[in-house]
Amino acid sequence: MADRFEALEEQLERFIENARQLGIIVSDFQPQGQNALNSKLQTMVQGMQEIDKLKTHMQDIHVPLDVFEYIDQGKNPNLYTKHCLEKALGKNEQIKGKIDAFKRFKAMLILELTDVFPKEMANYRALRGDDRPT
Repeated sequence: MADRFEALEEQLERFIENARQLGIIVSDFQPQGQNALNSKLQTMVQGMQEIDKLKTHMQDIHVPLDVFEYIDQGKNPNLYTKHCLEKALGKNEQIKGKIDAFKRFKAMLILELTDVFPKEMANYRALRGDDRPT
């Protein structure tokens, strides 16, 4: 799996370098440099074709749209993963707190109901097959 990412990364790096070189040629264009410009444009087209060939190896990869927003904002895409994990941990703590509160509520409710309705609660525990008071 890493090989396909490495191949794409190499192609993209070559393409970026060729684009940089093309920019240099164009910014200081002289008529005698037409052949160099044509050659570099041909290299760019070939680079795009190579990148296009690699897309078949990447079709099973799904990237959340939020990652692209991070990139557009100039943020490191790895921060997206970090922020998602932080949100998940926060939500996990919140849910754990709710679960603990409901467990305490259940215990208190059973105690109160046992005080008010001892026979019914004994039957309830017998039906559950549980001899514990909670």
